Amino acid sequence: MSQPKRARDLGIAPGKLPAGPLNAITDVAGVRVGHVTVREGERIRTGATAILPHGGNLFQDKVPAGLAVFNGFGKLAGATQLVELGEIETSILLTNTLAVGRAIEAVNRWTLAQTGNERVTSLNAVVGETNDSRLNDIRQPFPTVEQIAEAIAAASDGPVTEGDVGAGTGTVAFGHKGGIGTSSRVLPRKEGGYSVGVLVQSNYGGDLRLDGKPLADIGEVPADVDGSIMMVLATDAPLSDRNLRRLAMRCHGGLARTGAALSNGSGDYAIAFSTSEEVRRTPERRAAAFPVLELPNDRVSPLFLAAIEATEEAILNSMLMAQTTEGWDTAKAQPNRVTALRLRS
Repeated sequence: MSQPKRARDLGIAPGKLPAGPLNAITDVAGVRVGHVTVREGERIRTGATAILPHGGNLFQDKVPAGLAVFNGFGKLAGATQLVELGEIETSILLTNTLAVGRAIEAVNRWTLAQTGNERVTSLNAVVGETNDSRLNDIRQPFPTVEQIAEAIAAASDGPVTEGDVGAGTGTVAFGHKGGIGTSSRVLPRKEGGYSVGVLVQSNYGGDLRLDGKPLADIGEVPADVDGSIMMVLATDAPLSDRNLRRLAMRCHGGLARTGAALSNGSGDYAIAFSTSEEVRRTPERRAAAFPVLELPNDRVSPLFLAAIEATEEAILNSMLMAQTTEGWDTAKAQPNRVTALRLRS
């Protein structure tokens, strides 16, 4: 089995916009990502991934955000308040289906312990999930609250580890090993020069396509159509929560390009937020009417294209960077082995 390579290293570069220096969500200045990977014995293959919109106190300096749900077969904690207020006030956590409650507790502990939050009595933890029970004994209490908190503490800028790490440790996509993937795009200066970065947790099925090409010449494996994906998008463009919702919706365009089945049993979620200082919701701006810079509707189409391209490539990276994994199929109560996607030379 050849070593994992990112899509661009294999000549697969969806779209026409250039990627950022890292080709990662952390190309959007201020964004941090952290993983905790839990592998124990022959049955535990799971973890958590934390995305922080900036390195400060998120509860005090909230960021505008939008949510787009294509199919709601999933458990996205914090979704209703995100939609209602159009903002994120904590780190975003990704984990497995049965660990959502523990992730909420980890976010609560982390946020309440930050200086300046001593009198906080309510939080909206945003926690997404996919079901990793085909490789992980998901009924076991992993990752723990303490392990999930480690993902938040480990969050940093710079390159993002991809593949079977963090929340992607036990995931499966198109019958191959899924995982965590990321990519970015940078707009031309005449269109604002803004950056868009996407991180995904892939765990879904369909008819896999690589930059529009079917997988037939690579070697197909039986793939379920059901499953889920979490997509998190960051941009430094000054957008309102309304246009961030529209931007999040375009992530599903990139998802469709990979050949996703978009089935009844698939949870397809996208969250988009802006790191722009001009739109950050500081205590001063929340205290009274305040003028805010906002990119108009007629300027957002290039960002939509960037979202589609970065999402497609992030998904491909999540699979191409993963390793063949042996674990435990909880529903079938038997060992399972899922092979990594590798291109034939």
